[in-house]
Amino acid sequence: MIKTYRKTKMIKAEQFDGSQKMIKKYGIEDSTESGYNDSDWEDEGLCIPTKEGYLRINNGDWVATGIDGEHWPIADDVFRKTYAKLPVISRVWADTIEEYKANHYRLSEIFTEWDLGYGGQEVIARAWLDGYQVEADK
Repeated sequence: MIKTYRKTKMIKAEQFDGSQKMIKKYGIEDSTESGYNDSDWEDEGLCIPTKEGYLRINNGDWVATGIDGEHWPIADDVFRKTYAKLPVISRVWADTIEEYKANHYRLSEIFTEWDLGYGGQEVIARAWLDGYQVEADK
């Protein structure tokens, strides 16, 4: 029987732009210069070292970083279908979420205390469930 699963861990990712800075940061090598030869490769290109070996990476792909610091490439179209940015919320909302969670309040109790429109409720609910980023101080 097929079951449905969801991803449970967050990742960090940045879009690969082909810059020397990113090539150096992730240890990316040109497949012809690195001595990495594989008959499955149809052409030369850039390769990123992963736990499974070298994988091809193209400009526009995303470099994901896992919980153990490992990296792997994800094609842009796959990345956009699979991942969403964490919501950015104010420090006040972040503190409120942490206070409510620490005191074992329910998410719905935030909405009875604060006057939010539907859009605001959705952002706060996603932040509660998935995590969030705090907006920079102005």
